[in-house]
Amino acid sequence: MRIADLFAGIGGIRLGFEAAGCECVFSSEWNEFSRRTYQANFREIPAGDITKIDAHEIPDHDILCAGFPCQPFSIAGISKKNSLGRPSGFSDLTQGTLFFDVCRILDAKKPRAFLLENVRNLLTHERGRTFQVIRSSLEGLGYKMFHKILDGQMFVPQHRERIIIAGFLDFSGDFSFDITPPEHKPVMRDILEDNVPEKYTLSDKLWQYLQDYAAKHRAKGNGFGYGIADPDGISRTLSARYHKDGSEILIAQEGRNPRRLTPRECARLMGFPETFIIPVSDTQAYRQFGNSVVVPLISEVAKSIVRRLNDDG
Repeated sequence: MRIADLFAGIGGIRLGFEAAGCECVFSSEWNEFSRRTYQANFREIPAGDITKIDAHEIPDHDILCAGFPCQPFSIAGISKKNSLGRPSGFSDLTQGTLFFDVCRILDAKKPRAFLLENVRNLLTHERGRTFQVIRSSLEGLGYKMFHKILDGQMFVPQHRERIIIAGFLDFSGDFSFDITPPEHKPVMRDILEDNVPEKYTLSDKLWQYLQDYAAKHRAKGNGFGYGIADPDGISRTLSARYHKDGSEILIAQEGRNPRRLTPRECARLMGFPETFIIPVSDTQAYRQFGNSVVVPLISEVAKSIVRRLNDDG
């Protein structure tokens, strides 16, 4: 099966589909740092801004894959835009409408299937109206759509719920997300490095700030604050803001302040292989992994889609 990798980021979805036996024939990503990481690992530079790419110039493919930008639909993204007096959802002209570039390419190339990934809040954004627009748009192009909220913690020690949307062209049957988790459910200690450099340990000033911040919100009855990961459990969701202070996932250290995860640990937390090259700064790496997908989860979904297409002839 041939795939097109739109809004490719650093290639997490591509890795998942390649593990399911697929071949990538086209990729697109606008961020220069993500393009650098993508090139280091796949030996190709993704095409740039998808809005400027003629759909007919994209090679034929069986499955279109897209982790289209989620900021217009995420709770954090909506809060930020509201505070700036900016619209969210499909009225956001810079990101919300990028979904329609997915539709534009589906309409022109008519691949047999698609896989879309986004934050779970997409399902309830604007009281469900956003998701209804997405469903209507995709069904209007002749695709039967299926969706499910899946949590990456089946494969990695991280609570990470995302909505996965699959669709099939001119399809009258049924489809299920057949996910087979590994026998050994990983825990945090499985992904931690030995001999971590001192630079990842929080400074006294930052550690005190995080403790004071958490205490202030506890006094107000809020749950905001840092998170010390249980070595025998799972972590909170890794986000693109992790580079700011690492507060959502901290690792306790005996006799010292806690530390943040290293970029390699973040890669492991997202299920990337040990061979994955990280050619960018820590700040960019944190952003990239925080915006990516849980690779082995995508691989399982990819296998389900490929099986369905093979059964369908």
